[in-house]
Amino acid sequence: MSTAAVLAEEQKGESGAVIWLRAGGALLGVMAAIGLWYADLPLEPNAQHSIAIATLLISFWITEILPHAITGMLGCWLFWTLGVVAPRVALGGFSSDAPWFLLGALFIGAMATESGLAKRLAYTMLSRVGASFPRILMAFILTDFVMTFMIPAGPPRVILLGTIILGVVQTYGLERSSNVGKSLMLAITFSASLFDRCIIGSTPSILARNLITEFGHVPVSWSQWFIAYAPLDLLSIVISWWFLQRMFPPETSELPGGIASIRKDKARLGPWTSSEKRAAFWIVVGVSIWATDFIHHLNPAIVGVGVGLVATFPRVGVLTKDHIGKINFLIFLFMGSTISIAEVLRETGAVRVLAGVLFGYIGPMITTTFHSTLVLYWAAFVAHLVLASETAMVSISMPALMEFALNNGLNPLAIGMLWTFAVGGKLFIYQSLVLIAGYSFGCFNARDVLRLGAFYLIVENLMLLILVTFYWPLIGIG
Repeated sequence: MSTAAVLAEEQKGESGAVIWLRAGGALLGVMAAIGLWYADLPLEPNAQHSIAIATLLISFWITEILPHAITGMLGCWLFWTLGVVAPRVALGGFSSDAPWFLLGALFIGAMATESGLAKRLAYTMLSRVGASFPRILMAFILTDFVMTFMIPAGPPRVILLGTIILGVVQTYGLERSSNVGKSLMLAITFSASLFDRCIIGSTPSILARNLITEFGHVPVSWSQWFIAYAPLDLLSIVISWWFLQRMFPPETSELPGGIASIRKDKARLGPWTSSEKRAAFWIVVGVSIWATDFIHHLNPAIVGVGVGLVATFPRVGVLTKDHIGKINFLIFLFMGSTISIAEVLRETGAVRVLAGVLFGYIGPMITTTFHSTLVLYWAAFVAHLVLASETAMVSISMPALMEFALNNGLNPLAIGMLWTFAVGGKLFIYQSLVLIAGYSFGCFNARDVLRLGAFYLIVENLMLLILVTFYWPLIGIG
């Protein structure tokens, strides 16, 4: 099942009331945008007009009346057509390296999935952990983590691992909504969301890195980001494994028939294919170059696109024309359009206005490292309740945040990384495509997400306080 298929299934299940609610929200956004466009405000015309269009886009992103990428491209077109900025600015995000880094990552992800390497990795790890439920749970969490380097987006990882989980639950002789099913599915879903924020490879983290560099004027390397969040990754793996077993006690602690059933599924895959070997080689090459960028300083976008292009070459590559056709290029358009929107807001001076509105109230509370972390974490979470898409949230708020940091003598790198992590806090399924992908398997419900999401919000806040206060200064992020 593809991500698009998951979303299609969600849309089929929407009631007429929900559809009308979405349409009503979008109409309110249109009216608000028109009102802002013609209002007599003490702003430069281009700044006012760009804010009006941004308001329209935000309302469309919140209501999801259109696909996110189409909404982003609509914004670029409106900025250009209505004369707010020149076309080189309205579409300038596509000249940034971020969408191309993402494109390379999409090719790498396609290599892992289409070659069968990702599925082999999952079954290999599961076949080695034993038959006890605690070991199987840990195996899925660790597999999710390892796959983050190969499949740089949470929804595809959740869909791939979710199909394997259903087989494991069936082997247990249980329903998919059993505690075993809930624990395993929630583990990969929430872990995928966390790892996407802690490793530069997913859409929000790639976008955040680019905006921090562009608007905060500080370099951000792939390895620096990974090292900064490594302790949090390790702690989260252990805490998730411990808490899920207590929140949803498994009906049985041993897999019926032992680990033989999983090994039988692994055996069906047969020996390593040439495609799997080539995919493994090129993925290792790409990740190795990314991880050592502090030595050679090679742009990760160049590496990603280069590996992705080689993956399409005959004999040495993996991907065929049919495989390439399955790549979701809308994500590429979404990334490029959101960066373009951020560039328009800066070019017209709207960023300064938004910085005053977004951070004028919380600014006085940002004093010590402890208070700053606490205030920014919960401010980002509250804002994310309104603007559900993490990518849209980052694209709209990050330029204003960087403006605020520079004007107040704050470290833009530390503030930007903290904000990027905080916008990933979730309580409701609508807040993330990762949650929607996990929810589509029918193993957990909205109440389960609310309970587990509240636990993660508090625990991650505590871990982040320790990380930012004591660990980040040691690695040069003050």
